[in-house]
Amino acid sequence: MSADAAPLAGKTILMSGGSRGIGLAIALRAARDGANVAIIAKTTEPHPRLEGTIHTAAAAIEAAGGSALAIAGDVRDDESVAGAVARTVDRFGGIDIVVNNASAIDLSGSESLSMKRYDLMQDINCRGTFLLSRTSIPHLRKAANPHILTLSPPLSLDPKWYAGHLGYTLAKFGMSMTTLGFAREFADDGIAANSLWPRTLIATAAVRNLLGGEAALQRSRKPEIYADAAHAILRRPSRSCTGNLYLVEDVLAEEGVTDLSAYGYGGSDADLQVDIYVDELAPVG
Repeated sequence: MSADAAPLAGKTILMSGGSRGIGLAIALRAARDGANVAIIAKTTEPHPRLEGTIHTAAAAIEAAGGSALAIAGDVRDDESVAGAVARTVDRFGGIDIVVNNASAIDLSGSESLSMKRYDLMQDINCRGTFLLSRTSIPHLRKAANPHILTLSPPLSLDPKWYAGHLGYTLAKFGMSMTTLGFAREFADDGIAANSLWPRTLIATAAVRNLLGGEAALQRSRKPEIYADAAHAILRRPSRSCTGNLYLVEDVLAEEGVTDLSAYGYGGSDADLQVDIYVDELAPVG
C-alpha cells in the first residue's frame, strides 16, 4: 500500500482514553493505515454502562491492521503520564501524534455542581491535555510530521455557553486554549496543535447515558465522522496546519466530502441535534 493510500502507516499515536466511542473510532481509522496506537486509560475491566476496555480496544486496533499498546494509567497523574510516554517510545521508537481524547462531562449548574466533579473535569480535560501534550513534546520534536489533536470546541465569549454549565465550559474551553498556546509556542519546532469538534451530537456512551438515551442517539451521527475528519487533519503538513479550532463537517468539506448521509446513526438528517458550543447545523458559506 502506498504512502498516499495509507498516510499514517508506521506513525505512532499516543491517545488518552480510546477504549470506546470517538477515541476508538479515531484509533481504528489510523490502524487501517497500519499505525501504531498506544492508549492510556483507566478502564481495564468491563463496566455495566460503558462498553469496552483498553484490552478490547487494543484487540480491535490489531484486528484493523495496526499495532496496539494498552496502558493502564491516569491522565491526571504526572508519573502515570510520564510512564505512558516512556512505554510508548520504548515499544515503538518515538511519538508522531498525540490525541487528547479523554474528557469528563457534567452539565450541572454552578450551585449544584460538586467541587469534586468540578475538579475532575479540570484535571482530566484541561490539565490532562496539557500534561500529556507537554510530556510528549521532546519526542514530537523528532517526528517528521508531528501533530497534537485535541477533541475540544471552538472558543466563544457568548455568555450562553457559560450560563447553566460553567464548570464544564471552563474545562472544555481550557482544552482549546491549550491548542492555541501550543500552536504558537512550538511553531518553530514544526509541531502542529489543532482542536476538533462536531456540529452535531455523536453517538457515544455519554450521549446515551447523560444526554437523552436512545432518543438522543437517533439525533446523532456515528463516531466515524469524527474519525475521518481527524484522519484528514493528521495527514496534513504540520507546519502549515496548526492553531485551528476545526469543526468536523468543515474539515470533511475541505476534503471534498459533502454527502454525510453515511454517518447517520439511525434518524434522518432533518432530526440531527446541534452539539453544544455550535450555533448552527449547516456550514457557513
